[in-house]
Amino acid sequence: MQNTTFSQTEMIKLQDTLRKHNKTITTAESCTGGLIAHMITKVSGSSDIFNGAIISYSNEIKNQELNVKNTTLEKYGAVSIEVVEEMLAGALSKFKANYAIAVSGIAGPTGGTEKKPVGTVVIGFECKDVDKIVVSKHFNGSREEVQIKAANYVFQEISKFIEKTIDK
Repeated sequence: MQNTTFSQTEMIKLQDTLRKHNKTITTAESCTGGLIAHMITKVSGSSDIFNGAIISYSNEIKNQELNVKNTTLEKYGAVSIEVVEEMLAGALSKFKANYAIAVSGIAGPTGGTEKKPVGTVVIGFECKDVDKIVVSKHFNGSREEVQIKAANYVFQEISKFIEKTIDK
């Protein structure tokens, strides 16, 4: 992972690529609390490629708005590959988007466990009917630093993901 911040220029390039191919993107966020959607909408004209997002902070909202199964939440916990996969599917369906980003994690300073320490963030990307990537990462720092590092990682990786899948 690069430690650089995803720049406004890079965001414009990402959105121009989506626009050129008539594709849309959505987000389903938990621990980042809408930061990823905020970074997308800071660019004027982002409504061409972004219809909306869900901040599914609670398990109830993950279930109600993204159709994450309660059995999945109970068995694996909110911070899991399985839950993020269901968040991706729910976001793609809800917003009829071509691409989805989903994030669930423990930003801290509380909430960590031995198996899932503070800084654990599960991040997923999906291109509808093409490909999906879901990874578990660990980011060090304060609550805000974990959120910012996760968001920057998301954009650096989604850019690569879109490049690989945009013509499929």
